[in-house]
Amino acid sequence: MSQPAVSIQLKNFQDQFDLRLTEVVGRQLHVTDFGKEIASAVSVILDQVNAINYKTESFRGQLSGKLKISVVSTGKYIIPYFLTDFVKMHPEITLELDVTNKSGVVKNLENNEVDFSLVSLLPAKLIVEKMELMQNKLYIITSGESQSDEKTYTKKILEKLPLIFREEGSATRLVLEEFITKNNLDVKRKLELTSNEAVKQAVISGLGSAVIPLIGLKNELQNGDLRIIPTKGFPIKSMWHLIWLKGKKFSPLAEAYIKYLQKHKSEIISAKFGWTENY
Repeated sequence: MSQPAVSIQLKNFQDQFDLRLTEVVGRQLHVTDFGKEIASAVSVILDQVNAINYKTESFRGQLSGKLKISVVSTGKYIIPYFLTDFVKMHPEITLELDVTNKSGVVKNLENNEVDFSLVSLLPAKLIVEKMELMQNKLYIITSGESQSDEKTYTKKILEKLPLIFREEGSATRLVLEEFITKNNLDVKRKLELTSNEAVKQAVISGLGSAVIPLIGLKNELQNGDLRIIPTKGFPIKSMWHLIWLKGKKFSPLAEAYIKYLQKHKSEIISAKFGWTENY
């Protein structure tokens, strides 16, 4: 919608209430406490309307509606392969995919704004149910143009490398910091970047080295832009999980997706991610 159209709709909505939904302070528009309560109530109403639509299509033998998934940034290399065939099987559905860092994913889940979240580290303060998808492996990488003596290093190599870190709130950053603390390492943080893509480009250009998941490195490793530094104690391994709030009432669409994954995830992993077993 255009900005004038939004303003008209907000005015028409405000006319239904005696109390203010929004207020302008300076040049900033803020939602009042009353407005937040109304937004929460409207969200429940719309969810009920969507549930009616889901049930209608379900009785017709079709799945429809919106599947909402929140994904940590590295998960964008994974989740499309677990969605493609399912979406093709059900052309009436729409997909809402939010790619953010771990903190954003946990917030989306906590606010019940999504059906599922894809994470490599389970949130500590939320009670969730989960499904294991596939293994996550993190390696030390460096530029393909850097010299190599082809030997295996100890963990102390991290103290000699100018390391490029992900931002605060990133699961990759958290895993690396836990590894550093556990092994009493004194590392040099060269740079901090907000995405794995940015980290990869910085490493390729020679700015430093990094510890990041293997899953996003296929092309760069194959064409020689990056190489793995063989190191004892690596890879650091975790598990990709699809998670949802415990006790969440699934829509027919969300329930169908869970059943699809239970049936097909092994063949998807074998077909699309078999290459990771070479490292």
